[in-house]
Formats: sequence, C-alpha cells, structure tokens
Amino acid sequence: MSFKWDRVHVWSCEITDATGSVASKLAHLAHADANLEYIFTKRLPNKPGFGVLYVAPVTGPAQVRAAKAADMQEVDAPVVRRIEGDNEAGLGHHVTQQWAKAGISLQGLTMAVLGNKFIGYAAFDSVADANRAAQILADLT
Repeated sequence: MSFKWDRVHVWSCEITDATGSVASKLAHLAHADANLEYIFTKRLPNKPGFGVLYVAPVTGPAQVRAAKAADMQEVDAPVVRRIEGDNEAGLGHHVTQQWAKAGISLQGLTMAVLGNKFIGYAAFDSVADANRAAQILADLT
C-alpha cells in the first residue's frame, strides 16, 4: 500500500444558502481559468441562510485576483491534505482507525474511488495533527 500526501492551500468564503450562490463565486475563478480539484460546500448550522465554500487550488496572480473578487481568502483552518493511492477493501476504515488510535480527530473526510485508485481530502484541526496523520500513513506503507 502506498500513498501520495500533499498539502492543499484552501481558499474560502461565506455564501448565502440560495440557488446560484456557489455558481456565482465559481464564475470568478472559471473566468481566470482556474482548474479546481477541490470544491466543498456546507451549510452553517449556527447561521441559518448561510454556508461556506472551500476551493483549491488557486494559483497565479490572475486566479488570486479572481478569488479575492469573489470575497475569498486563503485559510489556515481547517488544515486540508490530499491523499491518493491504490485502493483496497477496508482502506478507509484501516486509515481512520489508525488515526483514531493516535488521538487525531478529523474535521472532515471525503474519499472516492475510480478504478483501482482512490483520492481523498482530509481536514484536520491543526498542522500537528496533519503531520502525525502523515507519519501514520508513512508507517502503513
């Protein structure tokens, strides 16, 4: 089992919980030729009528200007890491179980499989947790 582990520089903004609000934010980045690999949205439970949008990557001056024009900013939290590798049955359980044994709590986890490969995005509370999770992955290989 082998893994590729990369830091993801995430940009974010608050959105209204309304039809088209995500599309209007993404339009700015599309016009700047951003090739987004990560788009995540969620409603804000403590703020009815609003949500949050996370995207990555935002690269180069034109994309940074577009993100800022959409009221986005690069965020330090959550700490997001991109994980990819060979898929096998039970992999998600095995990895998250090892992280749990190490006391690492996830803010979020998304994993998908295409063919015999998987890709995932894990959101951690801190850089220290993300680094510990990376070491656990390295030990599993």
